[in-house]
Order: sequence, then C-alpha cells, then structure tokens
Amino acid sequence: MKNNYESVIGLEVHAQLLTKSKAFCSCSTEFGTIPNANVCPICLGLPGVLPVLNKQVVEFTIRMGLATNCSITEKSIFARKNYFYPDLPKGYQISQYEEPICQNGFINIEFENGETKKIGITRIHMEEDAGKSIHDLNIDTLVDVNRCGVPLIEIVSEPEMRSPKEAYLYLNTIKQILTYLNICDGNMEEGSLRCDANISVRKIGETKLGTKTELKNMNSFRNVERALEYEINRQINLIEDGGKVKQESLLWDANKNVAVSMRSKEEAHDYRYFPEPDLVPIIVDEKWKNEARESLPEMPWVRLERIINQYNLPKYDAEILTNEKPLADFAEEAFQYSKDYKSISNLLMTEVLRVVKEKQIKIDSFPISPKNISLLVELVSNKTLSSTMAKEVFNEMLSVNESPNEIVKRKGLTQVSDTGELEKIILEIISKNPEQVEKYKNGKTSVIGFFVGEVMKSTKGRANPQIVNELLKNNLSL
Repeated sequence: MKNNYESVIGLEVHAQLLTKSKAFCSCSTEFGTIPNANVCPICLGLPGVLPVLNKQVVEFTIRMGLATNCSITEKSIFARKNYFYPDLPKGYQISQYEEPICQNGFINIEFENGETKKIGITRIHMEEDAGKSIHDLNIDTLVDVNRCGVPLIEIVSEPEMRSPKEAYLYLNTIKQILTYLNICDGNMEEGSLRCDANISVRKIGETKLGTKTELKNMNSFRNVERALEYEINRQINLIEDGGKVKQESLLWDANKNVAVSMRSKEEAHDYRYFPEPDLVPIIVDEKWKNEARESLPEMPWVRLERIINQYNLPKYDAEILTNEKPLADFAEEAFQYSKDYKSISNLLMTEVLRVVKEKQIKIDSFPISPKNISLLVELVSNKTLSSTMAKEVFNEMLSVNESPNEIVKRKGLTQVSDTGELEKIILEIISKNPEQVEKYKNGKTSVIGFFVGEVMKSTKGRANPQIVNELLKNNLSL
C-alpha cells in the first residue's frame, strides 16, 4: 500500500550568521559564554531603546541569495513577529514577512547515480534569534538570553522534495553553500544550523496536497532523514486505517525515534505581523548587488569539477574532498608539494579523516601540515618508505612536530632496496625452510607470503616488498 503514496516535503532552514556582533546591537555573538552575559538593553527589549541594523547581516544574506539563484529585492522591510514565550523578552521577534530580501531561487541536488533535481527556494529572509529555555534540570525552567538578537537567515524551500533522501541532499547542499560563503559554521549540534520540516502524503497521481504536519527539534542531517521516514510511515498508516492526519507541530525524540505532538493547528500561533516601526527599509541597489556578486567565492559544485579535471581525481574522491571547504583547502595546499594527487587523496580520505573523526577535531587544527602530508606521500612514491613504514611515520607525525624526512632519519626507517643485501637475507631464509620451499615447487605458490613475512621480520619491515617478491620468485624457482 505504501508504494501508492508519495511524500511532499518542504524545509525551513535557520542559519546563524557568523557576525561578531548581534543583528541590532553591539553585543557579542560568541557561543558558550556564561548565561546572560552577552546582553544589553536593546536585545533585552527594555523601554526606550532603538535597534540599529548590522550592515554585515544584510551583506551575508545578499551573498546567500545570489549563491542560490534568488532575485534580490530592491526594497525590503522588517516586521514584528509577535508571540509570548519565556525566552523572548521583547514579546516579539524582528523578522521579515511580506517583503523578504531574497525570493524565487533554486539549488540543484545530485543523487549517487549522477542525476540532478532542481529544488525551488521560496524566500530567504533576515531575522533575530530568540533566547534559550533550559528544561532538563530538576528545578524550574531557566532562561538564557545570550542568543537573543543573534542574526539568522531563514531559507524556505518549495515543497518539492519527495523523499527523506532528497531532503538530506538538499540540507547538505545548503550547508555546503553557507560554509563555502563563510557566513555560517553549519554546526547543527550547537544550534547554528536548524531545520524544521513540513510533511504531507498523498496518493500518487493526485495534485491536491494532503494535510501537513511540522517536524521540529532535529539536530543532525541523519535525524532529519529518520524523522521524515517515521512521519511519512505514520501518516500513511493512519490514512490506511481510516483516520485523518491532523495539522500539528511535532517534536522529534531522537532517543526513542518517535515524534510527539507539540501543539495542534488550533493552538498554533497567530503572529500578528506588522511593519517594524523602529527600522527603515533596506535598499539594495545594483552597485551593492554587483559588489556582493564579485565577492562570491568558488562554489562547491564548480570546485568539484575543477578538482576532478585539474588533478585527474575520480569523482568519488573529489566529492569527499570538496564536501567541506576547509578540507578542500587542505587538500589543494597539499597538492602544491607533490604531483601524486591520487595518493594524497587516499591518505586524506583514510588516515587523516579517521584521526579527525576519532579525535573530534577540525581539519584546520590537524597536527600534520598539508606540506608534510605530501612529503610523506613522496617518500612512498620514490620507494624510500614502504606503505607499512609510512603508517609508522604518520603516527609519529601526529605527536611530534617534525617532517617525515626528519623522522625517517632519526628512526633509521629508510626502505631497504639493495638487491644484494636482500638476496643474501632471502637465501638464508630459504635454506632454513626446505619444507616450505618444497610446497612452493609443488604448486602451492601461496606460501610465498610466508617468505615475505620472514624477510620483513628480518629487516624490521624495512625491505622493499616489490623487490622482495621478485627475488623470492627467482630464487624459489631454482
């Protein structure tokens, strides 16, 4: 029965902008400060204060609009969004409503098979964040208003996604653009990137939209995907059992993998928007738009194609390397010191990203420089080190601030490639293992692995494996 239905998904993404001060005052936006420290009369909404717009908020929003193919509104205005909640001291939020600054854009998402799909963006508008209510203590609810007034943009998609996977790809692309523009760090765990989803289902072939629900409280891309899968199945099962979907807001419980009702349509807010009387309209002329357009960096999809062509890398490698701008920057710096681009890519995708994940660090603070990563790859390429020895050097580089060449010299790790020296060792091992030699001569060629192991043991892993294999085959065939 579920195959007879399709889902209709629209996403509202809130991105916290990387400005040093808040949207309408000079308070710091620093995350993790002690509660209620980054506040002033303006972000507390005390009587008699006036907000002053942070120009960088507008510039960042214009850049996001241009990067997502939006038209930039020449004249846009702010509005007051009225609702009452403990973490909203003013009793309203400064936002945009009827005249947002960016409208009618789109992005393309790409599937694993290479196919693409265009997802429309209805609008991108500026607003300020609310504070934070803390409920998870065995005391009354506490309120931290540090976040009040922190600048946000809200990116509202068209309801054009048809599966949780499409929603995941859309979110990843939005995050990529935000981080490449360096206007948001994209950290969902810290709340600087947040997502609400509107979801409904309908029979395939129908054009009328079903009753939608809104999913909130999803703090990772995977949670968004899981929450959508849960809600799609819930709505279909409800309809198939003769029930009706209620329009309501749902909170996703990631621990239990269920969505619980937050409020019904009847309880939903009537925000009573009206124009913000304390702020003048924002005028974006052609000069400002052109300056913003010229400041745009190389976008991720452009960089992906360039890296594939410039460094002759497989698309799979390039997609991983360009998924996050800091990693792409790290890789391209490493490529300046060695032309063995594929080996550098392999090392980055395996060992480097493994350490980044295990230590939960950012690539920006990785203990090995891009140059030293390339120098290590060169030592393997020119046969100075075996791959096993390179791993040992890599692990040493993680804890000491030395180049791979210095470590190799200090530890005496140069690979043994002298055929005379290696043949002497091989002949001695062959003479000590006549049974294994007989097995090899009788056709059990797999025993060559035993001899390779013995040679490596004798040379403490320093023997060149390629030369060892050739010498063993020659001497075992005699």
